[in-house]
Amino acid sequence: MLTGKAALYALAAFVGFVAAGLLVAVGLVWINSSGRPKPFLDSRGNPLAGSISEKIFVNINGTKQGMFIKGKRRNAPVLLYLHGGMPDYFLTDKYPTGLDELFTVVWWEQRGSGISYDSGLDRSAMTVDTMMNDVITVADYLRQRFRQDRIYLMGHSGGTFLGIKVAATHPELFRAYIGVSQISRQKVSEKLAYDYMVRRFAAEGNADMVGKLRESPVTLTGQIPDSYLKIRDEAMHELGIGTMRNMRNVFTDLFIPSLLFDEYSLGEKYRLWAGKSHAGVSVIWNDIISRDLSEEITSLDIPVYFLHGRYDYTCSFSLAEEFFRKIEAPVKGFYIFEKSAHCPLFEEPLKTVGIIRDDILRGRDDHADVK
Repeated sequence: MLTGKAALYALAAFVGFVAAGLLVAVGLVWINSSGRPKPFLDSRGNPLAGSISEKIFVNINGTKQGMFIKGKRRNAPVLLYLHGGMPDYFLTDKYPTGLDELFTVVWWEQRGSGISYDSGLDRSAMTVDTMMNDVITVADYLRQRFRQDRIYLMGHSGGTFLGIKVAATHPELFRAYIGVSQISRQKVSEKLAYDYMVRRFAAEGNADMVGKLRESPVTLTGQIPDSYLKIRDEAMHELGIGTMRNMRNVFTDLFIPSLLFDEYSLGEKYRLWAGKSHAGVSVIWNDIISRDLSEEITSLDIPVYFLHGRYDYTCSFSLAEEFFRKIEAPVKGFYIFEKSAHCPLFEEPLKTVGIIRDDILRGRDDHADVK
């Protein structure tokens, strides 16, 4: 046991070690915060001819909103990506999607989120109608800028709630709709996830997690308990049914990568998480869990494609397939990602690119698991 000066020296060494670690961490975040989008480079390290790599801000229905526009061929078809409750473009640093090989990809950070976050925004005005109007306005801006009559629309998670509604009401804007982890009956999805997790943790003998879940029961009546939402991500990640199959910790697998993402400035990194903190699961969460898209939308006039991870319990795989089977469309395909949970776009990018190249861009469903 240390006593006297030896104990003081040990304490000083420990404090110094922690301080040094913090300084290194702060330094890494500072160095990786240029806020400039990375260009695509050719074999000589020069900007790739004909490519596009921009971060721009546009006035969308009275609010300043930001987006990253990335593509190796400026004249490629345009793909507008609608994120879920939080922008996830920063994940492309660790999980390249390959979408920029096929499209000019627009990673739009929607009203109230990410680089579009503004603490002065009127949250009561952030309704489903407002958000849908924003999607339409952004789509029109992109069609005009890139001189394309129609563009492709991809929604992920919460973005699919808006995406499929806009695609159904304004098919003239889009060549196809792509739903990645498609929402359908989200309250039922939350109940299915809750019941599954209780069973799994009970079978594994994890009494602590079972107890926490049972203290915040999810039912089909009333609101989803806030206390459940606080532990949902932790529980899902522990079972490999959350964001990704191999993702176990929001702090190390989402927060830290966002801090080290160089295309965000320091202020933008703050806004990313401030927006998430204010939005919760989603700014339109109450609408998402109270509405049944499978009853609202039964047909679309454009091709429809669902890409879904087998292990996704954030947005139920089985409910998405059930929803898909009800939809009438000129072409439709449901694609199962056997190694993915909620983010097949990042988890199985080669398969995603293959489906898009061979089916979606050709308006076909040859490789679909369900038609």
